Amino acid sequence: MSKYNPVTHVIFDMDGLLLDTERLYTEATQMLLDEYGEKFTWEIKNKQMGKKAVEAARIIIGAEKLVHHLHRNNIPICVATGSSKMNYEMKTQKHKDFFSLFHHVVLSSDDPEVTHGKPAPDCFLVAARRFEDKPSPEKVLVFEDATNGALASVAAGMQCVWIPDERADQSQLRDKVTLILKSLEEFKPEDFGLPPYEDSS
Repeated sequence: MSKYNPVTHVIFDMDGLLLDTERLYTEATQMLLDEYGEKFTWEIKNKQMGKKAVEAARIIIGAEKLVHHLHRNNIPICVATGSSKMNYEMKTQKHKDFFSLFHHVVLSSDDPEVTHGKPAPDCFLVAARRFEDKPSPEKVLVFEDATNGALASVAAGMQCVWIPDERADQSQLRDKVTLILKSLEEFKPEDFGLPPYEDSS
């Protein structure tokens, strides 16, 4: 029996969740700021995470197990990211087989249907519409690591599993998101009416 409302479709954010890119962004930005004696603080980074690339100037972890599991069980999955096509191609070039498992990818920075970046709900609503059977928002589960992304999924009327950075202030989202986890490896599909892992007891 599901602990939460059952879902039929799943949307994943990419940066920091499927790919360990947020750490690289932080290091690159700090290198630039070092020249000016400035610090790229968590407060600044947290405001940028999840936004379109133009607005914002954990290597595949438990994500791989979960994505393969959902794909194997014919659960429609997609990616909704703030990246542009150029950045997406660059980030995923060594992971083509993995990203081929997704039904589609919404690249918010380039997509004409995505008017506003996260925390607006646009990218998740567009992503849901592009599934063949166009599920209603309450049937969609979103996985996010960024505060802005979690807010966007909630605004879209979808359930959200939030896997925040350990430095994130969880108090502002604790009552909004559906579930907060430290890692995707903690996620139990059956809690949302999805097929359990084959090795689950």
